[in-house]
Amino acid sequence: MGVIELARLQFATTTILHFVFVPISIGLSLLIAIMETIYVVTKKELYKKMAKFWGHFLLINFAVGVVTGILQEFQFGMNWSDFSRFVGDVFGTPLAVEALLAFFLESTFIGLWIFGWDRLSKGVHLASMWLVSIGSMLSAFWILTANSFMQRPVGYSIANGRAEMTDMWAMITNEQVLWEYPHTIFAAFATGAFLVAGISAWKLLRKKDVPFFKTSFTISIIVASISSIAIALFGHGQAQFLVETQPMKMAASEGLWERSEDPAPWTVVAGIDPDKQENTFELKIPYFLSYLSYSKFSGAVTGMKELQAEYEATYGPGNYIPPVRTTFWSFRIMVGSGSAMILLALYGLYLSVRRKLDQATPLYMRIMIVAIALPFIANTAGWVMTEIGRQPWTVFGLLRTEDSISASIRTHHVLFSLVSFTVLYLILLGILAFLFVREARKSPYDHHNPDVTIDDPYQYQGGKQHAAE
Repeated sequence: MGVIELARLQFATTTILHFVFVPISIGLSLLIAIMETIYVVTKKELYKKMAKFWGHFLLINFAVGVVTGILQEFQFGMNWSDFSRFVGDVFGTPLAVEALLAFFLESTFIGLWIFGWDRLSKGVHLASMWLVSIGSMLSAFWILTANSFMQRPVGYSIANGRAEMTDMWAMITNEQVLWEYPHTIFAAFATGAFLVAGISAWKLLRKKDVPFFKTSFTISIIVASISSIAIALFGHGQAQFLVETQPMKMAASEGLWERSEDPAPWTVVAGIDPDKQENTFELKIPYFLSYLSYSKFSGAVTGMKELQAEYEATYGPGNYIPPVRTTFWSFRIMVGSGSAMILLALYGLYLSVRRKLDQATPLYMRIMIVAIALPFIANTAGWVMTEIGRQPWTVFGLLRTEDSISASIRTHHVLFSLVSFTVLYLILLGILAFLFVREARKSPYDHHNPDVTIDDPYQYQGGKQHAAE
């Protein structure tokens, strides 16, 4: 592997591992805000304890994961200085706003929430968690605004060989971000919801603190159901938008080399041969690709070979076909994981609404524990498809990846930092997993004793807990 491939691998690795922490923060902060809101409205201590218990997971994730985002911006200057030089005036603005506004909002009010339980009024304390949640969502918005410029550059002009911002409003209303942001943010909500639902399912299997975790499961499965469906809806809309703006990416995600027939069938699985630019076998669903692309059962879709010729006429000689196997299969992994999330969440919602959670089979509860991983798999596959499918561009139509690399770096420099930072990130993930498991073993009614078992919180410590509740 050359220096460009190693630098790309490093950025991909650090981004994927960093994005394990990000959706947990966004998803958990929303769930905790909802739980504390129910506490303030109903005055039931159960929901206060719920906010505190799940708040420990949020604080662990925040403490361990916050440092992992720092390396992202360092790489722009170290490995991708030509990219930074070309788009720094445009790209740097949303990143600066994210750091100075959104992240400080999130980090300030999470401190007030931690230390304000007995010092702030209920309303102010609740507002602190909502501001943490809003701050995390704003942070995601500004980062996705920067990413959307790379996918569909708007609001700029070229001067002195560099891109300069001319219209900030055009950037933040970029149609790319208007589809990409809700798709990503609902995926983050689902990540937090499946984490809470999975841990709650584990506790219910062990018959620990049953009323507490039945309620936690119900709240989280409602959020998981809404979020999973919203992910699919916004993902569908984003895919249709990409058919118009990045047709090469969508053709690669479908393994479509030649212009399709009309109506176009959707390829479920295929054997991709990028060297011969053909598929060795295909399993297709008739009409479905036309519907996915145009919301109607008619219409052809342009293939990669035809698009290659169009891009060469527009941008000059070169290979504009992205890594097809990676784009094709990452898209299917994302869709498959998302579909499984919808089915599991809706079944859990049915059990909760019909008050049949006690009748849930141990198999379903065990599946929900494993399903904690589904949003992470879908998130990772989705970002791989999004970024790999844009190749050979870093900024679509403006700057190629091969022209974005720093001229001074060498292969051994990148290899050393790639290995070092990957090991560091994996250690941090191991610490996060260890601390999450340790917290999950504890009872919400005696946070310092993981072995306490409470089947009925109203009987905990005799009449004292009953009086408190």
